[in-house]
Amino acid sequence: MSKELLKSFSEIVIEKPVDKIIQQIRELISSGQLKPGDKLPSERMLSEKFGVGRTYVRDAIKKLEFYGILKTLPQSGTVVAGFGIVALEGLITDVLMLERHDFHSLVETRVLLESNTAKMAALKRTDDDIVSISKALSAYEVAVKKGNSAVEEDLLFHLEIAKASKNSVLKSLMMIVTPDILTFFKENDVCAGDRPKLALEEHHTILDYIIKKDAVNAELSMRAHLNDILNFYGNTNST
Repeated sequence: MSKELLKSFSEIVIEKPVDKIIQQIRELISSGQLKPGDKLPSERMLSEKFGVGRTYVRDAIKKLEFYGILKTLPQSGTVVAGFGIVALEGLITDVLMLERHDFHSLVETRVLLESNTAKMAALKRTDDDIVSISKALSAYEVAVKKGNSAVEEDLLFHLEIAKASKNSVLKSLMMIVTPDILTFFKENDVCAGDRPKLALEEHHTILDYIIKKDAVNAELSMRAHLNDILNFYGNTNST
């Protein structure tokens, strides 16, 4: 009975400053106060008006730029894209819904992205790339052995692989989906227990295949590494 009753409750969503900024921009577009082609105030002015740090304003603008809702023109500032009002509203709604509710899709997207970055890194990496990835892996190893969460060090390792893929779009896409995944990691203590030590072994395996330029196994090992995240989320979500 308690499990059935539990299904009647809904998750309480606590909006983040970036979400609230995006929501306000959406409302201004909906009301017609902000039209396609209109220029936004400066980051400083928006920061003062919202009463939040400029970092939040910058992150909101970057996210809306990534989805093509805003665009920054040289010497002209940030303007609203030339879509129709209804299209802009729909795009922003999709961005907000992605932020709040679809963590599983974010992780699935990361698996798809990073499997390909590992494959491409194995094909295109340089000696300098191997040095950078190895340094990131060493930093992760030090953090793991000290018993730290090592979430940031883990991200750096994956970003260095993305750089080695020589595909800036893949790297940018990773930067869009990863922050919410890291927040989930910290809130749910994903990196507890033996998971960091296992991940360390998997990182070494991935790097070995990239060094050997074995694209097939680099892709497969990265996919296996990230599937653990999907499995963890599935188990967490079902309890």
